[in-house]
Formats: sequence, structure tokens, C-alpha cells
Amino acid sequence: MSSHRGTSYTNLQLEVDDHVAIVTIANPPANTWTRDSLAALRDLVVDLNSDRDIYALVITGEGEKFYSAGADLKQFADGDKALARDAARRFGEAFEALSAFRGVSIAAINGYAMGGGLECALACDLRIAEEQAQMALPEASVGLLPCAGGTQNLARLVGEGWAKRMILLGERVDAPTALRIGLVEDVVAKGESKSRAIAWAKQTGKQSPTSVAACKRLIQATRTQTHAAALVSEREAFVDLFDSADQAEGVHAFLEKRAPRWENA
Repeated sequence: MSSHRGTSYTNLQLEVDDHVAIVTIANPPANTWTRDSLAALRDLVVDLNSDRDIYALVITGEGEKFYSAGADLKQFADGDKALARDAARRFGEAFEALSAFRGVSIAAINGYAMGGGLECALACDLRIAEEQAQMALPEASVGLLPCAGGTQNLARLVGEGWAKRMILLGERVDAPTALRIGLVEDVVAKGESKSRAIAWAKQTGKQSPTSVAACKRLIQATRTQTHAAALVSEREAFVDLFDSADQAEGVHAFLEKRAPRWENA
């Protein structure tokens, strides 16, 4: 049991179910992000990364209506550029930490995911939307732009055309459309995204957590590395796994026809 489990994180609720950390964005009424809650998310991911018992992370929103409506626009009303720079930096630090989380991260989109709310889901590995969920990046309609990875991560997931429809036209996307264009990986009935996300998280628990961490790094390296360099990295990472206890355990468990007991080491 790690010490962070008793820690309080601003506007974030943490519960642990076996090897799964479940984080609920809790800032009613719309679960907006603040400078403090973004710093808290960054710190929380750092703490989870150091907890070898945690293999997966589920993020959802409190209540039935909102996953997260993004940034609180009141903080930008006076046109303060220093405040804007600080807010952008905190969004970047939080969601980049989330993207680099060691295990599998799953967004359980239980309602509206707007602006920085959708960008939080985009920073996760997988997204599950409830049938009534709505997703949008409407920043340009208020004279701003998505500064927390939105222009980069959305285009990578759904292609330039749909990214431009959502960002340049401000088009809102419903759950079936999100599934069709690859913005989410699954759609479930209202109220069921969290339980489906936890089921997926437990599915990843059957995989070696050291393998999962290495695979995730390699998959995300396709964003920046050349194909040739990434193929070299892939082979090197395969050999590096032979330094891990989980590699020996996985092979022995298979040969002995039993379930493996992972140590995340």
C-alpha cells in the first residue's frame, strides 16, 4: 500500500481497485480544470508511476452530465497574458504526464467532454464514450485555441479532415460519430462507461506490466521516430525485457500451464 493513497488531490477523487487507479474529475457543476487541479493531476500521475502495484488508470467525470467542460473561461476574462501562459503550461504538464503514464490509461467519457475536457481524454490511451456523450473543441468560438495537445492529438487520431471539422468549424461530435471516425474505441449505454473502462483495465492486468509499459512507449514513438529507428528500438526493447522478472515468470507460467503472477519488475 503506497502513501499516496491517503493523499488529497485538488478536485480529483482517487480510488484503487486491485491494480487499477480510478480518478474522478470532481469540480461541479461542469468538472472544469483549474490551475490547482491540473497541478494535482500531474502530481497524481507521478505518484501512480512510482506505485508498482498500479497497472492501469481510469479517468471519468463526477455526476451524469459532464466528463469535463475544460478550462474555466473566467480566468481569461481580463486578457492577462502571463496568466494565459501559466494556464497553458499547466495544461501541457498535466496531460503530457498523463500521456506518459507507465500503464494503460482509459477515459470513461460519461457526458460532455469539451475543450480541455476532451484534451484530457485525448491524452489517454483509450476512450469509451457513453451513448449520450458529446465531444468538441470549441476554443476558436471564444477567440482561443486548443492548447493542451488538441490540435496535435486529435489530428493524429482522426486525421486532418475531421480534426479541421471539429476545430476550424467548431463541430460537435456525438458518440456514434466519435466511434466511426476513431475518436473513441467503444460506445456504451448511459452510466456504463466507468464499469467498461474498469473491465478493460483488468484485462490489461493479464498482460505483463513491464511488457505493456515497453509496448506503449514503442507505439507512441511512432509519433516522432522514423520507422527504421523505431524498428531498431523495438528489437532492443524485446531483448531488454529479458532483464525483467516478469519475462521469466511469463514464460515459466505458460510452460507450467498456470496463470502468471506479475511483479511489475
